[in-house]
Amino acid sequence: MKSIVSSPQKFRPASAVNYDTDYCTGQDNVKFMGMDIHNPVFGISAGLILLFVILTLNFPEQAKDTLMLARTWSIDNFDWFFMVGCNIFIVFCVFLLVSPVGKIRLGGVSAVPDFSYLSWFCMLFAAGMGIGLMFWSVAEPVAYYTDWYGTPLNVPARSVEAQQVALSATMYHWGLHPWAIYAVVGLALAFFSYNKKLPLTIRSAFFPIFGERCWGFIGNFIDILSVLATIFGLATSLGFGAQQAAGGLSHLFGISSGLTTQIGFIIVVTSIAVVSVVRGLDGGVKLLSNTNMFIAAALLAILVVVGPTLSIVHTFANIAVGYAENFVPLSDWMGRDDATFYHGWTVFYWAWWVSWSPFVGMFIARVSKGRTVREFITAVLLVPTLVTMIWLSIMGGTALDQATSGIGELANGISDVSLSMFQMFDQLPMTSLLSVIGIVLVLLFFVTSSDSGSLVIDSITAGGKEDVPVVQRVFWAVMEGVIAAALLFGGGSEALTALQAGAIATGLPFTLVLILMCWSLYKGLISEKHLYR
Repeated sequence: MKSIVSSPQKFRPASAVNYDTDYCTGQDNVKFMGMDIHNPVFGISAGLILLFVILTLNFPEQAKDTLMLARTWSIDNFDWFFMVGCNIFIVFCVFLLVSPVGKIRLGGVSAVPDFSYLSWFCMLFAAGMGIGLMFWSVAEPVAYYTDWYGTPLNVPARSVEAQQVALSATMYHWGLHPWAIYAVVGLALAFFSYNKKLPLTIRSAFFPIFGERCWGFIGNFIDILSVLATIFGLATSLGFGAQQAAGGLSHLFGISSGLTTQIGFIIVVTSIAVVSVVRGLDGGVKLLSNTNMFIAAALLAILVVVGPTLSIVHTFANIAVGYAENFVPLSDWMGRDDATFYHGWTVFYWAWWVSWSPFVGMFIARVSKGRTVREFITAVLLVPTLVTMIWLSIMGGTALDQATSGIGELANGISDVSLSMFQMFDQLPMTSLLSVIGIVLVLLFFVTSSDSGSLVIDSITAGGKEDVPVVQRVFWAVMEGVIAAALLFGGGSEALTALQAGAIATGLPFTLVLILMCWSLYKGLISEKHLYR
């Protein structure tokens, strides 16, 4: 593979390099049952996934205890590393935003975007964290205010101070930090794929550091870890989401929230996701994402009208001010006296976002060709943070208003996260309409995550190819549902908790991977800066 680049440490302009794309994306591929698979990555990933499921189903408690121990060990001993790493990602993104490399266009000087601004943003947000905000934008502020599991900065529960910090701490977890993580991965993958003509797979982002070794053991290891983190994260989210959706259906319509309803939800989500992945990016993910955001906007608009309107407006200003005031104290990793909150919420979130970064980052890369680096950072880092602030001021502000005013179930704290949103709706006019819209959004956000995740895993396990056989896309979409359903059926919450702990544990090595990715991305961008003078 001598033709890729003369020196593995320095890129020449893309036009001057004879990239051997056939080698990069196809040399190790084999045809199997209609699929075009990268043999080491696909085979080892599938084998490890199968082994994990078998062991977890046969020994659910032991698997949970072992993986929870690994999760706790990584969070308790490397909390400083997660905090430092995630702070570095924000600083790095801001640096790229204002630096001359911000002019660089993904895909080259003459590249044009594949999607409109609106569709682009809808896909970013729906894949990134839309489903999480549906539940946690309500539950998290109330949890902090009532000390459900620790209070931010050790403020007294149910105090005026707790009310003020509850929303800003929630905003802290869903604002700049997670989107900076996604931005680093997405930008690196888009740049090296569309500008340097390397395969669209995680290993390509490290070519300036490792050179041709990216196509050997090091690259295989990175891609396998990415597949495992993605499939485990998606299956965990789908499994817990099925329990949450079943709880919501039971609360609304009296339907049993048992295993049958949960697996039924997984079947529905998986079936729609299969149809979506077969239709492809334009006819599937784009359409669903646009629909998601339209319905979400309608829900928020209704809440502004029927909810505590003046309080919501006031809350937005409070969140913005509180987020700025508490950003540094919440980002500090030294001398914290709120260990329960710090480890149980903040560090957990950072590990979770990092473990999801291969999936979300690669999906963002796939839909961002034609954008400049400056556009990319603005759209992936700043715009979602602003939208999250609006979302949180409406959903979280309404929930916290009920909790502090002693209205409804939320006044007693969080009893069940899956019911918190519906409990909030119970105290508002148009309860039935709001609840039905909520159920539809939960379903569609899960479908969007599932089919976008399938597209990502397809690309990684095909050695970076974007146009993979339909049967291969269907295989991974079905696998996500099968894993979630099997773990629910065989081990219930114990098995899902084990799977989640395993995904979280991958956050530790991936934080180091992302720090190296920042360095590699900067080296790559500098090599192309001269084209934009």
